[in-house]
Amino acid sequence: MSYQVTVEPTGDLVEVEEGQTLLDAALRQGVWLPFACGHGTCGTCKVQVLEGDVDVGAASPFALMDMEREEGVVLACCALPESDLVIEADIDVDPDFAGYQIEDYQAKVVSIEELSPTIKGIRLALDRPMQFQAGQYVNLNLPGVEGSRAFSIANSPANASYVDLHVRLVPEGKGTGWIHQTMKVGDELEVSGPYGQFFVRKTDDKDVIFIAGGSGLSSPLSMISDLLEMGDERQIYLFQGARNLAELYKKSELEALAEQHSNFHYLPALNDALASDDWQGFCGFVHEAASDHFKGRLSGHKAYLCGPPPMIDAAITMLMQGRVFEADIHMEKFLTAADGATADSKSALFKRI
Repeated sequence: MSYQVTVEPTGDLVEVEEGQTLLDAALRQGVWLPFACGHGTCGTCKVQVLEGDVDVGAASPFALMDMEREEGVVLACCALPESDLVIEADIDVDPDFAGYQIEDYQAKVVSIEELSPTIKGIRLALDRPMQFQAGQYVNLNLPGVEGSRAFSIANSPANASYVDLHVRLVPEGKGTGWIHQTMKVGDELEVSGPYGQFFVRKTDDKDVIFIAGGSGLSSPLSMISDLLEMGDERQIYLFQGARNLAELYKKSELEALAEQHSNFHYLPALNDALASDDWQGFCGFVHEAASDHFKGRLSGHKAYLCGPPPMIDAAITMLMQGRVFEADIHMEKFLTAADGATADSKSALFKRI
């Protein structure tokens, strides 16, 4: 059985199979709805149900409040139609967004690399090339793990036959636990993608600031590689934050990239360096490193933030104090299930992202 969903104000029609979410059906049919996490924790994909019946699914109570539920608001990434629907969505697709069709792939694990004590680098060879924009992510179905898990793509879109993923071990996380403790080379997995609307606005000629924390380096690494491969001449700054030197992964590779490209600047920061690290670089949090480098004056830049929620919130505050405003700040929060259950979906400073 399937249901027909009419999307207002565009009038697009989406066929949704029984048990399929609104968002999954729409994206697979080339109808783009606003979304970010895809797992019911961020609240970006809220839509208004105008007609019909729908099960709100596993939406976090923090991302979808009781009052909103009573008013017919649902999260498209969780909502399951129970009849034909008419919904209203706030559709505002950026002209730089390619909107590649989401498809299913078979993948084989071809390499596993220890990037840091808590982060592994996984390369998955795909059964056919995947078109994606730098900054997007894929969903993995893992053996014995209920639901899918989202991981950002770390390689450039020029290498479409595989995806590189940076996976941080989440305490008591079933998905990341399986990847760190059980996954082996040769394992085969189901992958779907590309997802997400975190990408570089290439038509904007402002210089670019990337701020990354932990495994949040993955998306900026893909985006920076893509820009440099395309010969982009803007000044590109990467601020990478980690606790100590062992956690500051890809450092040598990024330093080499900065040597090769005069417009790329790599600025790492450690907030809890060990005495044995003999660290001569910036000491403090990554958002503080960015503020210090620009002496608090950051206007005239586009900023892309990727990492855990506390880092994102601190970076937003710093950027806005430095006169970078909402239209020039784009972010990807790395939310876990625990984050979704205990934190607000967005910074109080922001309404749009």
